[in-house]
Amino acid sequence: MYTSRISKQTIKRLAIYYRCLEKLHKEGIRTVSSHQIGEELGLKASQVRKDLSYFGGFGKRGVGYEIRTLASRISKILGMTRSWKTCIVGFGNLGRALLHFPGIRDKGFNIVGVFDKDKKKVGSAADDLLRVEDVASIPMAIRERGIEIGVIATPAEDAQSVVDLLIKYGVKGIVSFAPTKLSVPERISVEEIDISVALSSVAFGIIRMERDGD
Repeated sequence: MYTSRISKQTIKRLAIYYRCLEKLHKEGIRTVSSHQIGEELGLKASQVRKDLSYFGGFGKRGVGYEIRTLASRISKILGMTRSWKTCIVGFGNLGRALLHFPGIRDKGFNIVGVFDKDKKKVGSAADDLLRVEDVASIPMAIRERGIEIGVIATPAEDAQSVVDLLIKYGVKGIVSFAPTKLSVPERISVEEIDISVALSSVAFGIIRMERDGD
């Protein structure tokens, strides 16, 4: 069993390793070393080995990792072999983009509900299979569809109340794109993605490189 000593950063890197392995496999490569993975991703080979060591032995010294085997193991660790019933709350431009992003369903996240508080959107087609539902129907939808993960694409001021509702009725994990800090119980798995913070970090990097270049 994996323990709490495994950091979120390690888990994020595992997902990146998986994407790298998929790319290499498509290129016809069958085996890869930790050094090669590190070079592809700008990481030290020792970091790759350390991350993988948390989950047991994978490769062979002098041979490396068999790509299909390693990718399969990582996909199991990350829950990609399981179908996760997921909903999106907030069907503005971001929510619509997330619904149609192929990388979500391809990784086992089955979107079974789309919700919004805007009465003008409720009842309209979200895609070929789903219609936008009122947020008031979230409790029933969670019970009837077994929703486990909620994706928050609401304005910041609505995010906490939506998260509270999802958790109250049994959702176990939250991915939030709302630009605000959420308060959730320790038993809930949560990932907060603030695009403005990422952009600010990139802007700072550009400024630093410009300054260092002077």
